[in-house]
Amino acid sequence: MTAFIKQEATEKAREIEIKADEEFAIEKSKLVRQETDAIDAAYRKKFKQATMSQQITQSTVANKTRLRVLGARQALLDDIFAAAEKRLGEATQDKARYAAVLKGLLLEGFYALSESDVRVRARKADYEIVREAIGAAAAEYKEKTGSEVAATIDEEDDLPDGR
Repeated sequence: MTAFIKQEATEKAREIEIKADEEFAIEKSKLVRQETDAIDAAYRKKFKQATMSQQITQSTVANKTRLRVLGARQALLDDIFAAAEKRLGEATQDKARYAAVLKGLLLEGFYALSESDVRVRARKADYEIVREAIGAAAAEYKEKTGSEVAATIDEEDDLPDGR
């Protein structure tokens, strides 16, 4: 009888051990899955942060480059404007060429405005040459379009010297 009880106890112990091993395996796989998911989530978060950081860095570098290009372009434009301003002062030295340029500009203005009465602003120093250019431009305008234009110098509101 003791052998039977011992046998029953051994079988019961084996069943309990098997059941405990199964529960342990289930709990272990559940914990492994949870930790794997947590590690995957942490990896995704770090990857997203690294990607965002890389995009920010690229954007910063691109903006700095763009600003350098814009700065260089502005410096070049400033140089061009300074050179043009210097050459504009020299343009009035050759009177014949200056008169031709004024006539062309006046004629272009007459065409653009298409008005019969035009007031022209000029520097006091250029009044005489502008009068001659107005006459020549008005004559050519009449010849080309067939309509007359009356242009006068606005002596009340003249341009400042140096421009």
